[in-house]
Amino acid sequence: MTLYEDLMWRGLIKDVSTPNLKDILDNQKITFYWGTDPSADSLHLGHYSSLVTAKRLSNYGHHPILLIGGSTGLIGDPRPTAEREIISKEAVLKNAAGIKAQVDKIFEGKAKIVNNYDWTKDVSLLDFLRDIGKYINVNYMLDKDIIKRRLETGITYAEFSYTLLQGYDFLHLFEHENCVLQAEGSDQWGNITTGIELIKKKTGKEAYGFTMPLIVDKNGKKFGKSEGNALWLDKEKTSSYELYQYLVNTDDALVIDYLKVFTFLTKEEIEEIERKQKETPELRIAQKRLAEEIITDLHGKEEWERALEISECLFTGKITSLTDKEIETAFKGVPILAYQDKNLLDFLVDEHVASSKREAREFLSGNAITINGEIVNEEDYHLDDTRTYNVLRRGKKKYYLIKK
Repeated sequence: MTLYEDLMWRGLIKDVSTPNLKDILDNQKITFYWGTDPSADSLHLGHYSSLVTAKRLSNYGHHPILLIGGSTGLIGDPRPTAEREIISKEAVLKNAAGIKAQVDKIFEGKAKIVNNYDWTKDVSLLDFLRDIGKYINVNYMLDKDIIKRRLETGITYAEFSYTLLQGYDFLHLFEHENCVLQAEGSDQWGNITTGIELIKKKTGKEAYGFTMPLIVDKNGKKFGKSEGNALWLDKEKTSSYELYQYLVNTDDALVIDYLKVFTFLTKEEIEEIERKQKETPELRIAQKRLAEEIITDLHGKEEWERALEISECLFTGKITSLTDKEIETAFKGVPILAYQDKNLLDFLVDEHVASSKREAREFLSGNAITINGEIVNEEDYHLDDTRTYNVLRRGKKKYYLIKK
């Protein structure tokens, strides 16, 4: 299977600027770029889907440039509904440094990483208007989908000019790095075509671009910070276990598509997983493989194995084998109660785990209370005072973390 055929089979090509994209990808060795603005100090899973596509191109012999928008990040790409919050220059540069380290790790040092702040910081407004602005017609910019959608509610001149800045990036990389192709998520199509137009008018030469469909969750929302569902690539922000839990609970209707997008498994491997998934969907074979591939690629095999171990410990009730940090990770977001040296019956009532002593006794006699994975029936049971955390479960799913 050729690169183009592989990308099409995986559903990774949405918009194309040229009918010759197949020839370019399959028969030439080109330099291409993908970029992102540093609006946070970490990339998220939505970015990762595009980075995996960039790695595919790299694996086929094309030369990747990963652009961090140190200057475009100071302006902000127009959102469909409202203006982005302006980020300070110090925060943007700090975020850029964090993203650079992530991208370098994902590409194992094999990608060239650039920051557009380096070639825009010394360009004067007059020079930009004369050298760039004169080549792009205002009517052309008004026809951009994102700009048209914002005209009714209002769009600032800064946001309106964003597409010119990104077009300037493409021109700069075209002239200085022989970069002839830009690949981005489909929400960047308008900016890609501005760059192509600018290159054509200023140099008389042709450049190309294609977009990838935006990856959405089960609610139809794209993965991202603004949607409130970001899964960060920084394991200190989203632990490997949290990532595992999210991925292993992927809907059956989405998981095969995710395997195509997020992993480097072959067509034959994915089709075999799909066959097994249909035969025994309760085993969640596809979801577990998805989690394994993503976590291993991002954080290494040991992180994947430990995420799996934590999950197994929770499933089997072997909570005492987890470290304090692993317990904090595994039970992130559950109610935290303060340790108290009193009998369990009083503790359940005082901490509102039960509404009354009668209900607390019903929980205890009905085997509904577990402490650190063990069923507890005794009313005068006392929590282990040697542990930083005791994990209390009421029923099947209601957890409490008791901290000393």
